Amino acid sequence: MSEQNYHIVPFCPQPVQIIKPNKNFLMINKPAGLLTIPGRHEENKDCMITRLQSHHKSQTATVVHRLDMATSGIMVVALTKAAHRDISKQFELRQTDKHYIAIVDGIVEQDSGVIDKPMIADWPNRPKQKICYEDGKKAITEWHVLQRDVDSNRTRLKLKPITGRSHQLRLHCLELGHPILGCHLYHQNGSENKASRLLLHAEQLTINDPKNGEAVTAVATCPF
Repeated sequence: MSEQNYHIVPFCPQPVQIIKPNKNFLMINKPAGLLTIPGRHEENKDCMITRLQSHHKSQTATVVHRLDMATSGIMVVALTKAAHRDISKQFELRQTDKHYIAIVDGIVEQDSGVIDKPMIADWPNRPKQKICYEDGKKAITEWHVLQRDVDSNRTRLKLKPITGRSHQLRLHCLELGHPILGCHLYHQNGSENKASRLLLHAEQLTINDPKNGEAVTAVATCPF
């Protein structure tokens, strides 16, 4: 669900972990259940960016990209205006490299594949997105099977979004016929109730250092 559509969200006791500190940016690990930016309601002011800004060493932190509240994992935040411009451009030009870990419902038979299905906002059912070949924006996800658990009827996938559409991984996994467990927006056959949280985690992110252009990679071990 879109972060701005939550009226009251549970307090998230897990901290934001700084994985790689830098004078110009921070690579952090956001816990599941924490908003990226503040919600409109007073109860939803607690979020990743306000927690970082409450510390004197990261008071200038700004959001470059987002993770859904239910998704955990690696993010980068800028500490200077120049870094914000540079890193934002990297995302825009798809110069970053990232992958996610997901556990999906059912046994995925093929070992790998590519989902190329355009997406658009499903306005009557906001914040959901939908596949639309007429007006949708290009959305591409590469996927690879990491493990098949036949006894539990679930599959662990490595997901690499080539584009960065809202809810892209959730919707593309549903289109694959294997929704991500714990997802209450895109589900089937009770998959939303087969996990206590959304089993989607941003495990690795690589950007180029805005100052010297060197690749910087941060990894957050998957918690499930």
